[in-house]
Amino acid sequence: MHSTTDTARPGGIRSTLRRGEAWLDAKGKWAWITLMILGFVINPLVGLAVLAYLIWGKQMFARSCGQRRQHHQDHAWDRQALRNAPTTGNRAFDSYKAEALRRLEEEQAAFEAFLQRLRMSKDKIEFDSFMEDRARTAVAGGASDAGAGPEAGTRPGEY
Repeated sequence: MHSTTDTARPGGIRSTLRRGEAWLDAKGKWAWITLMILGFVINPLVGLAVLAYLIWGKQMFARSCGQRRQHHQDHAWDRQALRNAPTTGNRAFDSYKAEALRRLEEEQAAFEAFLQRLRMSKDKIEFDSFMEDRARTAVAGGASDAGAGPEAGTRPGEY
């Protein structure tokens, strides 16, 4: 039988690193730059590690550090945050805001559906054009080889 104690903090080193990352994100990109410079001063390998993390792990060239998490959502506004925002106390404005958000969501859904239909029709047009060119080439190739029969193992329209 083993006994355990809860003297260690739950989460371990990963939890600590995540809390540190969240703290630096809250302070902004200058906090990350300062950490990188201090890392180079203390030990060049630490500075290089922070730089590598900034470039590959944090999407360094995004507008802000905190935007990384928002970017990976569905590229829409954070609708829950907008809906659950505290009321202003003005019922007329709050109802107008709710109606405007609902209308914008409907317009966005309709626009995304339109874009999907547009992509599908463009793909279909390109495919139909390709098939017509291929058929024309096969007919033109068949007219020049009028005396020769089709090669074994080929289907009509194949090159």
